[in-house]
Amino acid sequence: RQQKWKSSVSTQAKMPPCDFVPEKYKSYPYEHMRKIREQNIVPSLRMYYKKPLLLHQGYMQWLFDYEGRRYLDLFAGIVTVSVGHCHPKVTMATQKQLARLWHTTNIYMHPSIHEYAEKLTSLLPDPLKVVYMTNSGSEANDLAMFMARLHTRNFDIISLSNVHLLCLNFFFYHGGSPYTLGLTSLFFYKHGVANGFGCTTTMLPDVFRGPWGGSRCRDSPVQTVRKCSCPEGVCHAKDQYIEQFKDTLNTSVPKTVAGFIAEPIQGVNGAVQYPRNFLKEAYQLIRERGGICIADEVQTGFGRTGSHFWGFQTHGVVPDMVTLAKGIGNGFPMAAVVTTKEIADSLAQSLHFNTFGGSPLACVVGAAVLEAIEEDGLQKNCEDVGTYMLLELAKLRDKFEIVGDVRGKGLMIGVEMVTDKDIFFPLPAEEVGQIWEDCFFLGVLIGRGGLYNQTLRIKPPMCITKKDVDFAVEVFHFFLQRHMERAA
Repeated sequence: RQQKWKSSVSTQAKMPPCDFVPEKYKSYPYEHMRKIREQNIVPSLRMYYKKPLLLHQGYMQWLFDYEGRRYLDLFAGIVTVSVGHCHPKVTMATQKQLARLWHTTNIYMHPSIHEYAEKLTSLLPDPLKVVYMTNSGSEANDLAMFMARLHTRNFDIISLSNVHLLCLNFFFYHGGSPYTLGLTSLFFYKHGVANGFGCTTTMLPDVFRGPWGGSRCRDSPVQTVRKCSCPEGVCHAKDQYIEQFKDTLNTSVPKTVAGFIAEPIQGVNGAVQYPRNFLKEAYQLIRERGGICIADEVQTGFGRTGSHFWGFQTHGVVPDMVTLAKGIGNGFPMAAVVTTKEIADSLAQSLHFNTFGGSPLACVVGAAVLEAIEEDGLQKNCEDVGTYMLLELAKLRDKFEIVGDVRGKGLMIGVEMVTDKDIFFPLPAEEVGQIWEDCFFLGVLIGRGGLYNQTLRIKPPMCITKKDVDFAVEVFHFFLQRHMERAA
């Protein structure tokens, strides 16, 4: 069936073999599912692809639809499936706990929350040793903002946004709660109600699209195509972005602030990276103003960047607070805030309670994920396979005018599409969408990001192989070539 499905497309790309055989689909027909979606599910939950994908089963890096078609998942449920769909170790641990105890709240002790808290905090540097379990990244970031304000007795929190080049504004996404919407600088996540009080954005240090940047700024195997005249050990782009950061501190916020939140590598905006040492200097400036520094590791954590287990480690910093979600549970709804005892004590001034956070089931899943990462060597796999993929994609950037930038670290990769490499203007969304749809047609699932959906987001399960990369890159190459022929 898969071969018949592909027969109208002439390409040599061959999907790597997979021994897993999915179960037969037995639920509602496709059209009935579409009808339920239209009538009974809120329309704000939008779907990918012109003909939305109806998935039935998953195994490691593979997904299977209702007709048995197989897909290479390069988006991992929005960077959430860390060790692989239905990873046997995580599945077995979950099944055992389901038969023992699903839920009890934090008014009682149960073994798994204590065992997991010890395992998780052992992977973080001192003094990050106290954890508060939540259910989602939005909830974790919301709590981090609350704790920063409680602890410092200050109110203003700074996040990154607003790069002015070609009239484009870029953004961070930190969640959809009323608190975190103030940090999220993207219009289509915002509603016509008050939000953002006490939240200030500062210029995003994007060395590809921002006003400053060169060919040696990023901690990545692949640099920008921009020229660089900096002598060894000097980064003028970093210095300029720090000056902008200082300008925000001097003009837009009080003399004391509650904190600063940043992802080590931007996620929703398409794996945007900052110049080396930017975060280190920004952290110092925030601490001088009485604020705390929050690392949003919702997408970068748990070995995904390859060289380090946590994204903030690639910047040579230790934050005061770390927020975790997505890959923490391999798709299970769990998240966490890890901080210092001193900051955590601020929350104990009054009762703060979470009914489901740190449930027996969630903590067993989290512990199994940590064990799978170690036993399967997934951090090393991210470094090896991710570097290989970045270098292969860079070859396409050098070949095709519409591939403006390839960036990232480990298996957190962005490919930004442009009209040409002279002005970096975003490739129109419908053209990017056609390439994206074409890749889906041949069984490769990729995410999209950026203000104009011009960046392809590649953040797969961390178990993918170099053979998977070869297949995906060949498919992408084929449709880039096809696009250029259509344009001509």
